[in-house]
Amino acid sequence: MINQKMRELGARRSVIRELFEYGKKRKAEIGAENVYDFSLGNPSVPAPDSVNENLVKLIKEESSILLHGYTSAQGDAGVRAAIADYINKTQGENVTADCLYMTVGAAAALTISLTALTTPGAEVIVPAPYFPEYKVFIERCGAVIREVMCDSDFQLDISAIEEAINEKTAAIIINSPNNPTGAVFTEENITALSALLKKKEEELGTTIYIIADEPYRELVYDGVKVPYLTKYYDNTIVCYSYSKSLSLPGERIGYVLVSPRCLDFVSVYQAVCGAGRALGFVCAPSLLQKLLPLCLGEVSDVSIYDRNRKLLIDTFTKYGLETVKPDGAFYLFIKSPSGDATEFCERAKKHEILIVPSDDFGAPGYARLSYCVKTEEIERALPAFRALAESYK
Repeated sequence: MINQKMRELGARRSVIRELFEYGKKRKAEIGAENVYDFSLGNPSVPAPDSVNENLVKLIKEESSILLHGYTSAQGDAGVRAAIADYINKTQGENVTADCLYMTVGAAAALTISLTALTTPGAEVIVPAPYFPEYKVFIERCGAVIREVMCDSDFQLDISAIEEAINEKTAAIIINSPNNPTGAVFTEENITALSALLKKKEEELGTTIYIIADEPYRELVYDGVKVPYLTKYYDNTIVCYSYSKSLSLPGERIGYVLVSPRCLDFVSVYQAVCGAGRALGFVCAPSLLQKLLPLCLGEVSDVSIYDRNRKLLIDTFTKYGLETVKPDGAFYLFIKSPSGDATEFCERAKKHEILIVPSDDFGAPGYARLSYCVKTEEIERALPAFRALAESYK
C-alpha cells in the first residue's frame, strides 16, 4: 500500500514546473531562441565573483574531511555565529548562533518550521496571492490552509485576516517581497498585523506564529525597505535562503531563525531541531555552509533585474497590458485582458510565450512573469507580447 497523497503529488507537478517542462520540450522542437520562457524563478544574473573565488579557495586550502564531513545537525557553530553577527549588525537584532538552524534552502526551512509549529487540524493563514507549494507544505503536516486575499494594492488585508483567526490558528506565512506580485508589505501594514496577532493571542489564550518566508529580502528597488519581522512581533520564525541573493538556487542553502523573544524559546527551537531530524535533514550541505561567512552581505547585481522590470512595465503599458508594479523580487503580475488566467496563458503559448496562470497562487485573473532572465531575451520577446496584446483588441 502506498501513500496516495504522495502519489498524487508525484504524478502532477506544480503549475510552474509543468510549464517549465513544457518549455524544455518546445525548445527542443523549434529552438530555444524561439521560445520566450518566463516560467521559473531561476536567476540568470551570475553569483558575485566572491562566491566562486571562495569556493575554489575552500576546496584548495581546507581539509577535505572538515570541508565535506558532517556538521552538527543544526549547522556549523562558527557559521551560525557569523550569520547571527551579520543579522545583529544589519537589523539591530540580538540573536545568537543558538537561534539558527541551517537548512537545505527555504523550502526545507518552511517544511521544518511548519512541522515544528503545527499539529493535525491546526490552521495556517496564507495571504493570497502566494507561492503554491505553501499548500503542499501545510497539508503534508495535516494542517489546513486558510487563504486570505490581500487588498486591491496587494497589501495585507488586516480585517480579513482578523476574520480568519480562530482558536485553531497556529501561524501566518508572510512572504515579502512577495512571490508572485513583487509587493513589499509596508511597515504600517506589518505594525497593524503585529498588533492584531498580539490582541488575538490574548483573546484566545493561544500562541500564533509569524513564519516569515524571505528569500527575496535583498531584491528590492527604488530604496524600498523590507521590515524585519522579529523587530515587530516576538513569536516570529524567519525562513531565509541564499538562492536569490547569491544566485545559488541549485545549491540549496538557507536557515531557520527563531526569534530569541519567542514565547518558550527553548521549546520552539528544540521543535525546529526535532522537525529537521524527523524529516531526515541530517545537516545542510557542509561546503555551502562554510562558504557563507565569506560572502555575507554580498548580493548579485540587482540592477539587471531593475532594468528588466522597468523595460517590461513601460512596454506593457504602451501595449495596454495592466500590471502590478513590483517593489521587490523578480516577478511581474499581469492582469488577464479577458479576466481568465488560464485563457490568457494558453493564448500566450500560441505566441510561444510561457507565463504562469495565477489560479494556483490563490488569485484568479492574472499571470506571473519571471523576469530574472537576460535583458536580450525580454527584448526578443517584445514583438510576441505586442501580438498577444493586440489579439485582445
